[in-house]
Amino acid sequence: MIKTLVIVGYITVTLSFIGCGGCSKKEAGWASDQMQREVDQISDTHSNNLENMVIKAFKENWGSTTVPTELEKLIEFQNNVSAPEFYVHGFAVTIDDKQGLKSWSEDPTFLEKLHPFAQANGTGSFYAIWHDGTVKPIHEMPIVVFGDEGGTHVVAENIRQLMQLITVDVEVSVEFDKVYFYKDDSYQESRDLEKYLKWLGGAYNLKQIQDPAKIITVAQAQYKQAFDSWFKQYYTID
Repeated sequence: MIKTLVIVGYITVTLSFIGCGGCSKKEAGWASDQMQREVDQISDTHSNNLENMVIKAFKENWGSTTVPTELEKLIEFQNNVSAPEFYVHGFAVTIDDKQGLKSWSEDPTFLEKLHPFAQANGTGSFYAIWHDGTVKPIHEMPIVVFGDEGGTHVVAENIRQLMQLITVDVEVSVEFDKVYFYKDDSYQESRDLEKYLKWLGGAYNLKQIQDPAKIITVAQAQYKQAFDSWFKQYYTID
């Protein structure tokens, strides 16, 4: 909406300045083309500034923790090619202040090891990177989903694997004892799924999956026990 208002305001000023009321058709055509070029330039500049502001805010929200390059590129895709929830059902990279995490625990040690970065579905679940205490770079750390009904589960070995996992293009279901993706007969492909698949393939040579359970099973085999042991230090179900 802000972008549209900026462009409309600029068109109004330009028309007034050029004063084409008495111009010939040729002159009016030139003025129109010139105006469009200038409007396009303003639009591109505004888009770039908006993207830079979003990435800057995202980084500032993470404090001293380095934001994975994969997330920066995904933000760029989400801003310039698609839009939140338009390339995968229910998914969107977000700036998260950890208020959701605090419903599990407000212990500073708990909060500093988790980095929420995206909504997982339309009902309040979200994805977070879990710093597992190893020396791996953050883009290789496991991904955990925190469910809106209380379930917490490891879903991917790292951020790239999550980016491939969501190509199934349905919202994740998070229960206390399990996490899964279910595609029923009412499924309709997201508007920009093909754009996302093209981008993901070009950037990381990753293809769409049909069986998300395989990725989740492998990730949980590697990280579930360690995460559950760590997590219960801060939160237990009564």
